[in-house]
Amino acid sequence: MEEKKELKAYEIGELDHYLFGQGNHYEIYKKLGAHRVNDGEQEGIYFAVWAPHAKSVSVVGDFNNWDQNANYMDRGEPLGIYTCFIPGLPDGTIYKYCIETHWGERRLKADPFANYAELRPGTASRVFDISEIKWTDEEWMTKRKAWKYTEEPMSVYEAHIGSWRRHPVEEGEDSAKGFYNYREFAKEAAKYIKKMGYTHVELIGIAEHPYDGSWGYQVTGYFAPTSRYGTPEDFAWMINHFHKNKIGVILDWVPAHFPRDAHGLADFDGTPTYEYADPRKGEHPDWGTKIFDYGKNEVQNFLISNALYWVEKFHVDGLRVDAVASMLYLDYGKQAGQWVANQYGGHENLEAIAFFKHLNSVVLGRNPGALMIAEESTAWPKVTGDPEDGGLGFSLKWNMGWMHDFTEYMKKDPYFRQWSHYNMTFAMSYAYSEKYILVLSHDEVVHLKCSMLNKMPGLGWDKFANLKVGYAFMMGHSGKKLLFMGQEFAQLREWSEERELDWDLLEKDEHKQMQTWVKDLLHLYKRNKAMYQVDNSWDGFEWVNADDKERSIYSFIRHSKDGKKNLLFVCNFTPVARDDYRVGVPRRKQYKLVMNSDDPKYGGNGEKRPLVYKAVKKECDGRKFSFEYKLPPYGVAIFEF
Repeated sequence: MEEKKELKAYEIGELDHYLFGQGNHYEIYKKLGAHRVNDGEQEGIYFAVWAPHAKSVSVVGDFNNWDQNANYMDRGEPLGIYTCFIPGLPDGTIYKYCIETHWGERRLKADPFANYAELRPGTASRVFDISEIKWTDEEWMTKRKAWKYTEEPMSVYEAHIGSWRRHPVEEGEDSAKGFYNYREFAKEAAKYIKKMGYTHVELIGIAEHPYDGSWGYQVTGYFAPTSRYGTPEDFAWMINHFHKNKIGVILDWVPAHFPRDAHGLADFDGTPTYEYADPRKGEHPDWGTKIFDYGKNEVQNFLISNALYWVEKFHVDGLRVDAVASMLYLDYGKQAGQWVANQYGGHENLEAIAFFKHLNSVVLGRNPGALMIAEESTAWPKVTGDPEDGGLGFSLKWNMGWMHDFTEYMKKDPYFRQWSHYNMTFAMSYAYSEKYILVLSHDEVVHLKCSMLNKMPGLGWDKFANLKVGYAFMMGHSGKKLLFMGQEFAQLREWSEERELDWDLLEKDEHKQMQTWVKDLLHLYKRNKAMYQVDNSWDGFEWVNADDKERSIYSFIRHSKDGKKNLLFVCNFTPVARDDYRVGVPRRKQYKLVMNSDDPKYGGNGEKRPLVYKAVKKECDGRKFSFEYKLPPYGVAIFEF
């Protein structure tokens, strides 16, 4: 009987095959890919790739002059994982896999598990030893385990590194030369985010992708921080720096689809390996991309281990999961004849549902305090519900309904807002059916949708005043918050990945005043438990008057858990001054004015007014007590009591 060879710790063994085949090898990224090891005699790189239907696989690169026959890999069964050891390769070595199909065609593929990639337009993978990365955020990671996001403030600054700020480049030079690297961005952005009062930064376009114009939503390197901004070590330095400054980091994550690029995952071993074989399930007609096969255990494992890789290996605090609706519905973006029903004749993707439950149970179960956030645009029930109760298990759901109603209302001429008054109150009718985050994201300021400022009606001062009252309403509303970069200082142009934000606008008073307004709202939010502590129950929110449609005024109260330091919001969405405005209040107490849009530092008139208002026994808004306040045009007044 042949003696069984003893496996080295880094080698792929029977247990690895079994767990990967079951979809439960959550740290498979430690085995697949390219890893620096010592085989007992010399140091080198151990390569491992899953290519179940390949006839042969070899490793090619500069080190062997791209000779497809120089470094063949051994096939491991039963899953078809190919492995080999090549001594002496340094970090940065460029490589690809040469995959021979069963009909004899050879194709060069990037490593699906590579930790680093060649800068575009190059498409090769690079060797990089991430085990040497030093972490300095122990205090943050310890506190994260005890963090209860439902009762803590969460205001997110959504950013794209390549277009936040740029170094000047000569005309005709590659734009990548102008990008801030991860370390430069971290230093500058951390200062700015901290000053503004955000609690988190959400980064789009981090996983490696070939085309700048995709904004990172067509990924070819799921385990590689994009080389546009530096190395994986630089990326880790950025995370450490944000955590040192008490800023959480969220990444956009794209498990819904992947591009057809020849070097990517599409038809990886000559057959649909990562995607559904049936094009009616495996292709997005509108996007021209491939859809992951969520029914295949190895594909589920690839995606779940990838989520864990970012959260556990790179200390990322949350993942915002892109295009969830496109995964849940088999007919998403498809016409009759372009999709196939599930086994019960419905349009729900049962395999994607099971995948989400598995994904969220594992990621959140292993990482207390981490977040899984769904960008889900339909009325699918229980997106943030427990998987045991039929839910998908997400921490938060983007409130796309609120965003649509809010932006539609804000675009209207103030005279006509009275006939759309309930656009602004409707979201509260379902606010507690899920755990929501209110979002004004990059998607709202591209493709001719206008910047947030230029969505507003009117000219000049009116536009700025409209946006200020809109932002105040958003900050007071139940739910966590997200705002895309540039909108906090009223960027005029739509966002483009091809240029930096128009920071020079801050030399103009009206833009500086807008930035100050948003900054003060964010700090008010962080300071006051009433604005975030009870975000998922009517105990934390109370309408004073949701029906004042003739005047387009909304008034509401945010309650803290202990009943102390509650906040009363009054928002006037017309340019009409209401000198005789009276607001009903719950108690005969004093109400302290803590924020007033008429302050000159926000671009207001600066009319002198009392800081404290005493309620009297006079019925208003269906309440026994009330007080008067001179409400200016587009006025916002926030009172503490």
